[in-house]
Amino acid sequence: MAESEDTLSKYRAPALEKGLDVLELLAARGGPLGMVQIAAALNRSVSELFRMVQVLQHRGYIADTPTGEGLVLTDKLFSLGMARAPTRTVLEAALPVMRRLSDAIGQSCHLAVASADQMVVVARIEAPGNQGFSVRVGYHRAIVEATSGLVLYAFQPEPVRAEWRARLEPTVAPTAWSGFEARAKKARADRHVLAPSDVTRLVLDLSAPIFGPDGVAAALTSPYVETPTSLSVPDTIAAIKAAADEISVELGGPTP
Repeated sequence: MAESEDTLSKYRAPALEKGLDVLELLAARGGPLGMVQIAAALNRSVSELFRMVQVLQHRGYIADTPTGEGLVLTDKLFSLGMARAPTRTVLEAALPVMRRLSDAIGQSCHLAVASADQMVVVARIEAPGNQGFSVRVGYHRAIVEATSGLVLYAFQPEPVRAEWRARLEPTVAPTAWSGFEARAKKARADRHVLAPSDVTRLVLDLSAPIFGPDGVAAALTSPYVETPTSLSVPDTIAAIKAAADEISVELGGPTP
């Protein structure tokens, strides 16, 4: 049963809400914002937010960019999230397997998890040798816009997908959601995703789900770059799926 407005109002903490508004705004925008821009976006005055921003800076949650363009989030919230036991468990199980996978396929690989409507990269292994393409830890993108996000959504149990659908569908155009659902259906049939990179030409995203006891725990993704010594795409996909299954077993989840 939903709480009434009167009940909710008793638990209001205006100062905390202002701070959370600032953090959520900076996370959503991605780039630096000045105080005037922050105040305008939140429909508040600069003086109303000034002390709150100072406290967030002092506690290390936000910082000025070196070039003075404005304020950005630091990695502190990410570090706090990584300290959670479930994330540590996934990383502990995944990292040794990811190292072996990278050596076997000659490509980098990374691990992405869901955070609200975003997928976030929480670990990566660089490609062996002196060259390769990789995605930095902390990189985040809307679930509906990323290959890893597609995997995180597609392979969840249907009740979980339904809950995600209710949150995610209103954030995109109907045609975009229809295409996303079609790709998710194909992913479930193929047991993996192969898609051109959304951000870099000549790179293929190859990704497979990692399962925990309650559904998809993470997406294991490799940005595939064709080189004279690289494995074929089918062989690379097979290796990624085998690695994802190995991690899933370690986590106590089913394999697809």
